[in-house]
Amino acid sequence: MNIKFYNSLSNSLEDFQTIQDKKVSMYVCGPTVYNYPHIGNMRPVVVFDTLRRFLTYVGYDVTYVSNYTDVDDKIIKAAKQEGKSEKELTDFYIKEFEKTVKGIGSQVPTITPRVTEYMDKIIAYIDNLVKIGAAYEKDGDVYFRVENIKDYGKLSGINVDDLRVGARVEENSQKESPLDFALWKKTEEGIKWDSPWGKGRPGWHTECCVMIDTIFPGDHIDIHGGGYDLKFPHHENEIAQAEATHHSKIAHFWMHNAFINFGNEKMSKSLGNVVLAKDMIAQYSGLVTRLVILNAHYRQAVNFTEETVKEAQQEAQKMQMAYKQAALKLQSNKINIEEGKPTYIGKFIEALANDLNTANALAELYNVLKEINQQIRTKETDFKVLNDLFKTLTDMFYVLGLDITYVKFDDNISRLYEEYLQSKENKDFAKSDEIRKLLTTKGVM
Repeated sequence: MNIKFYNSLSNSLEDFQTIQDKKVSMYVCGPTVYNYPHIGNMRPVVVFDTLRRFLTYVGYDVTYVSNYTDVDDKIIKAAKQEGKSEKELTDFYIKEFEKTVKGIGSQVPTITPRVTEYMDKIIAYIDNLVKIGAAYEKDGDVYFRVENIKDYGKLSGINVDDLRVGARVEENSQKESPLDFALWKKTEEGIKWDSPWGKGRPGWHTECCVMIDTIFPGDHIDIHGGGYDLKFPHHENEIAQAEATHHSKIAHFWMHNAFINFGNEKMSKSLGNVVLAKDMIAQYSGLVTRLVILNAHYRQAVNFTEETVKEAQQEAQKMQMAYKQAALKLQSNKINIEEGKPTYIGKFIEALANDLNTANALAELYNVLKEINQQIRTKETDFKVLNDLFKTLTDMFYVLGLDITYVKFDDNISRLYEEYLQSKENKDFAKSDEIRKLLTTKGVM
């Protein structure tokens, strides 16, 4: 199978090749855990969970790592406000984040490292950068020498000369260049660690480099992902450190998802339109929330509007009804669901193999729904075809992470359904309507 993904580093579609045959190493930048996640935080969760599911489905062994940043100025501030220790705060919000991940139909990553668990390695990594001349210490702070990286800005398209002009407004006399970024910061506030440069804590950009280096062998991984807003400075600075340490770009493929908008306006705390993911899931369900996100290609903005939510609700209902009724018809006719890969899933897989095009994949899913409904309604059902369509839909739900599960109906429901179909065939519409209402109360129709 030819799989292509858009590589943010080359700005082009590239054939997907892995470092090790049929094995995928994937790292996605996770949250800073000082509050409940907002719905924008769920975009990368859904996108890269779907990517993981797709690659697993087509035969890859995927190790998916996503971190928790549990040391940060925002954490210190939030801990003071809530009257908790920093660890109590981060432990609580990590649990809340995982609840939300599961609530939106995503799997917890293979490994979820915390920055505080890697502090010795982070200090050693920074110390090495100092020793090789890629970084320098000033009064307990350590900075990275950006000027040493010839193609700095390649990922984000940032012009270094423009950065120099912009950096003048926040000059730091300790830095050799206004472009240099912090690897270690001395501090008297909050949790801190001993280091060769005194007590402090690491800069954000080094943490991911160290966790990737520690968890994955070699000098780079297959896929590094995250939101579009992380391209600069976070991912650009990761690449700079990897170039200095390993002479590599840290990852072969860089994949970035676009933003979530509300009413075509970017979600922003400053605009006051941030919506917590747990509230969205509670109001509309994880299935509907996930469908809104999947309805757009991951490199395009998602618009949460009344219209898009209503459409997703209708789509979810159609999926659930068709799936239940197909299961019921197969069961009432004593047809066992066969195992093995279905034969109607080819175009769906092709859509995802073409840069994870979930919008086109959903279009193929709706085609299968249409075929299922035709088989359900016809008097001469081809049960071999219906069985295969049912398997296809089951697999599609899994790959897209849509929380619609197979239902085993009891004999009484099966009998009622048979009576419903028979009364319709006999044109006894009064009886069929009565049974339909009964089946509706039981969540079948």
